[in-house]
Order: sequence, then structure tokens, then C-alpha cells
Amino acid sequence: MLTDEPLTILLVEDNHDHAELVLRTMADFSVANTIVHLEDGEAALDYLHGRGTYAEVGHHLPHLMLLDLRLPKVSGLEVLKQIKQDRKLRALPVVVLTTSDAERDMAKAYEYHANSYLTKPVDFCEFSRMLKDLGFYWLAWNRQL
Repeated sequence: MLTDEPLTILLVEDNHDHAELVLRTMADFSVANTIVHLEDGEAALDYLHGRGTYAEVGHHLPHLMLLDLRLPKVSGLEVLKQIKQDRKLRALPVVVLTTSDAERDMAKAYEYHANSYLTKPVDFCEFSRMLKDLGFYWLAWNRQL
């Protein structure tokens, strides 16, 4: 997806430590020009639909969304479901990035058309490497219409 357009990742993560790790890793590897961090599912949906706090913010859809499952207000699975049911949003690549390795969570995420499901490694180096590879894959190597 190499483009002259600035690359944007929407990170929806309520755990500050996990979010900081993602932000630092992506910045260290210059994976995206902009990372928008939101802490709950309701804010994510408002951002994507340009409503509420984001009604007057001139922005385009992100190039990639990293979505945690366990979120306040609206769960990650519900956010995913709503995105993939919306004609204007469904093409947005959504990568579930979660601590849950529960089979039922993974099955539900894929039922709702997640583009990928990643379980956060406990090891810092492994997590950093996974994020670097993830960013380059979705933002540089993967081809989209």
C-alpha cells in the first residue's frame, strides 16, 4: 500500500502500558506517519463515523485499525461487528490485537470478519518484532484497492 498519502493507524486500546508499547514500537520503526490512540469502543465508532467529539475533525479513515477486545463502553467485538456491517467502513483492515487466546474470542472475531487475530506476546522483544512485522505487512506490503 505504498502511497504518498500519510499513513494512519487507529489504535483502540484501554491498557495504557500496552498502548505505550505499541506507540513506541511503531514510532521506532517509522511504521506510520500518524497513530491515533483511543481508549474505548464508543470513541472508536465516533471517530470512524465522524460524530460526537470527532464531528468537526477533518480526517480520513485510517489505513489500519488495531483493536483490543476488552474495551470499556463498547466491546472490541461489537466495534468490529459494526465496522464490517457498514458499507463505508467494511474495507478497513481490522487487526485484533489482544491478550485473549480464547478460542471463542478468536472464532467470534473471524465470524465478524476480522482481517487478522494476534495475541499479544508477554515478551517485550517478541511483541516489538510482531508489531514491526504487522505494520510493514499491512501498510507497505499488503495490496488493497
